[in-house]
Amino acid sequence: MTETTVAQALVTTLRDMGVRHVFGVPSGGWVDYMEALRTTDGIDFVLTSHEGGASFMADVCGRLTGVPGVCFGTFGPGATNLATGVGGALLDRSPLIALSDEMTAPMRGRVTQMGIDHQALFAPITKMTTRLEADKVSDMLAEAAKVALSGRPGSVHVGLPVGLSAAPATPAATGPIAATPPAAASTNAIAALIAAFTAARKPILAVGLGAAHARVGDKVIALAERFGLPIVLTPMAKGLVPEGHGHYAGVLFHALSDVVGQTHAEADLVVAIGYDPVEFNLESWMRDGLAIANIDVEPLDIDAAKHPVAADVTGDIAASLDALLALDAAPRDWDLAAVADRKAETFRRLAPDSNRFGPCAALDVLRDVLPQDGIMACDVGAHTHLIGQKWPTPAPGTQLMSNGWSSMGFGLPAAIAAKLCRPDTPVCAVVGDGGFLMTVGELATAVREKLNIVILVFTDNDLALIRIKQEKKHNPIYGTPVRPEGTIGGPSLFGVPVVTVDNPDALRAALVDGFAADGPVIVEALLDSREYDGLVLHKDKP
Repeated sequence: MTETTVAQALVTTLRDMGVRHVFGVPSGGWVDYMEALRTTDGIDFVLTSHEGGASFMADVCGRLTGVPGVCFGTFGPGATNLATGVGGALLDRSPLIALSDEMTAPMRGRVTQMGIDHQALFAPITKMTTRLEADKVSDMLAEAAKVALSGRPGSVHVGLPVGLSAAPATPAATGPIAATPPAAASTNAIAALIAAFTAARKPILAVGLGAAHARVGDKVIALAERFGLPIVLTPMAKGLVPEGHGHYAGVLFHALSDVVGQTHAEADLVVAIGYDPVEFNLESWMRDGLAIANIDVEPLDIDAAKHPVAADVTGDIAASLDALLALDAAPRDWDLAAVADRKAETFRRLAPDSNRFGPCAALDVLRDVLPQDGIMACDVGAHTHLIGQKWPTPAPGTQLMSNGWSSMGFGLPAAIAAKLCRPDTPVCAVVGDGGFLMTVGELATAVREKLNIVILVFTDNDLALIRIKQEKKHNPIYGTPVRPEGTIGGPSLFGVPVVTVDNPDALRAALVDGFAADGPVIVEALLDSREYDGLVLHKDKP
């Protein structure tokens, strides 16, 4: 192999692994890597307004492409800014490689400007953290990618000591990196699963993000149809089962979760499939004493004192489901008509209030305008709880949210990354006016990259989830109004036109025009946040 520099080896290796974008804010130590990115075909540097936006973008690239997203931050504040999305990738289970400047060996542990221990900073918010070595560039990046992709996907940090970039390196041939496949579950665990499932009269399927990663949606549906079982999803598993399917019973944790709870309260066994408690702890919704059989790549995490563990089947999810599908057994005792009635009640109550222009109406209009293959990224807030239950999601990856990490500021960077990954797909972001303020600077990134995304801002001047909790405690509203009154301000922000609407017809026209535009467009919907009050933060246990 021809000798090259560490910077060139790093960029070439990432490119050959399938990475197409590296997001970040440059530093002096990053200049050689920038030049390597400039001169290497097939991979580009994307300048972001803030390192937090960069790491959110890398997260979404990892989700949508199956190749770890990559981001960079410099010493100290660059790394701490980057950490928000790096932690998000860990808990939202997205493959990501975070790169950061690091001090040279003589300066590690010394008092110096911007100097902190990046290995210690990233250790609790990644699956692995390491420091690049000149003679192992390709091997170390390949290992980082494999760790990020395997098991429950997540983030990995690789420190780049300053000055290493110009050192000689000999890159190894590297291609796409595959996750380490999970081993098959033990025969004893499969036997326990079959015994528990066979004995149960009303098992329910609780399906999580791990099932989406394992791509077992068809098997989940086949199992439900074969044995007459209802299916509940966690929010980030949306799209795995169509909302119109006869066995779909709703989403846990989000709007009107008490109605969904009427179904799972009848169960005598929870069959958890790829259920990741990072979204919602099992004991937070399962009635006390309800048994569980877990099918996942990781062992069960539950309070076993409250919930008998009938089976903990750790290994290949698809193979474990095949063991159940092979059973010769009769349908169970569920009244699926009653399940359907509860689902219909949920969607009826999530219909728009005709007396106000609220978030339900805005979401209905957006769903009607956005093509079925379009991607909607949402921020964190009260509207997320509506989207989790209400938004029809035709396939995994068409609705992007942060639920394991639940960071405000996710929505806009997520939409930018989605459009970069899928340039021919219509993409929008749904953000509250509070979350919008956190990453509004990334509008400049969307303009610079000439991305046609529509940013739908729900303006109600209200951090509604916290305000509702204040009122439930009979506390005064304090610290939750985003502004006394008014809008996000001006006919444009960072060169992005703003269209303000206050009714569904005007919203529809603005969205149609926005998706047809040449660049980013903000559509600001002036909404009544009181519609949330009767729909979100319901009890999950009956």
